[in-house]
Amino acid sequence: MPTYEYKREDGSVFEIIQSINDAPLTTCPDTGQPVKRIISGGGGVVYKGTGWYVTDYKNGNNNGTANGAETAKEAVKPEENKTKNSETASDTPKE
Repeated sequence: MPTYEYKREDGSVFEIIQSINDAPLTTCPDTGQPVKRIISGGGGVVYKGTGWYVTDYKNGNNNGTANGAETAKEAVKPEENKTKNSETASDTPKE
C-alpha cells in the first residue's frame, strides 16, 4: 500500500499508509486538525544487489536466464572450443 503525506493546519507534516481506493483524509487522526494531502516526490528508484550493466541484456536470446547467462546446454568451455578448432584446422588440407 502506498504512503501518503498530509499537511496539518499548523504546517506540520505526517505520513500515513492508505489503500489507493481510500478517500483522502480531511482531519488528522492524532490531533483532529484539518489536513490536505500534499504531492510528494515518491519513493524513487531503489537499486539493490550487486548492480546491473547494459551488457547484461545485450543478447536477446537469453531464454529468460538471469543476467543473460548461458544455460548448461549452451555453454562451451574455452578448452573444448580450442580442441574443436584445432581438429577442424588439421582435417583441412593446406594449399
